[in-house]
Amino acid sequence: MERMQEILYFRKLDFPLKEICAILADPHYDRQAALWQQRTLLLMKRDRMDGLVRLLEENLKGESTMDFKGFDKTEIENARRQYAAEAKARWGATEAYRESQVRTAKNTQEDWDSQTEEMNAIFRRAAALRSGDPAGDEAQALVGEWQGFISCHYYTCSKEILSGLGQMYTADERFRENLDRFGQGTAEFLSKAIAVYCGE
Repeated sequence: MERMQEILYFRKLDFPLKEICAILADPHYDRQAALWQQRTLLLMKRDRMDGLVRLLEENLKGESTMDFKGFDKTEIENARRQYAAEAKARWGATEAYRESQVRTAKNTQEDWDSQTEEMNAIFRRAAALRSGDPAGDEAQALVGEWQGFISCHYYTCSKEILSGLGQMYTADERFRENLDRFGQGTAEFLSKAIAVYCGE
């Protein structure tokens, strides 16, 4: 549960999934430091929302104001960008991240198309299995194939990184929707199969 929360916090700060997994896999990752920085941003967002509520209440009372400060997100956006830069600088230079950058640097459009089709084929098979047992032999073999695909094309996908991916498939609505377009429930099934595979 803690790892899922960390993933969601990073997603709210617009970190790409592959960077999140690489950051969390870094042995020097400082969870407490990350949480304190994220807390600061959340407090800033709360203060902004409180200001907007006060402005709205004044309008409801018939009080007219030209104060648009509550709508200005500049301060929060600057703080978010600064935090993102610091986080990437501290934990984004992992071996997994560097490996991914090197492997994909020379990809042609044909390479990307081929990899996308291979990936979609795996997801289609997951969809076909989704009414079955996530712990079954076919499902577990498919997860092993998915781990191998990532390791082959992007970076060495440890079980720790794979576990983070599996949690993301259901925790982040965008990833859930992307997988469920192959069949409703595919994201949930694949997430559960990955959890079994990783011994959770």
